Amino acid sequence: MIKHAELSSVLIKIGIKNKEIYFAGNSRLKIYGKLNCKSGKRMKKENRVFFKSEKDAFEHGFRPCGHCLREKYQQWIYSAQQ
Repeated sequence: MIKHAELSSVLIKIGIKNKEIYFAGNSRLKIYGKLNCKSGKRMKKENRVFFKSEKDAFEHGFRPCGHCLREKYQQWIYSAQQ
């Protein structure tokens, strides 16, 4: 997990290009999603974190976004109810 506030715009672009950054998350809400998600683009910079993989996000206790990862979110809800 990488905090947005600790990176410059150039380093973020390099991380995305090198596939070191693939997902973004909200550290306060513990939600992760795709980088192009409308909901994710609205979050504050100080709350944004980046992940290399979904596994990395899950290991940090984050859940899938209900907008850009709807199918995975539905699976997460189903497994949480079990």
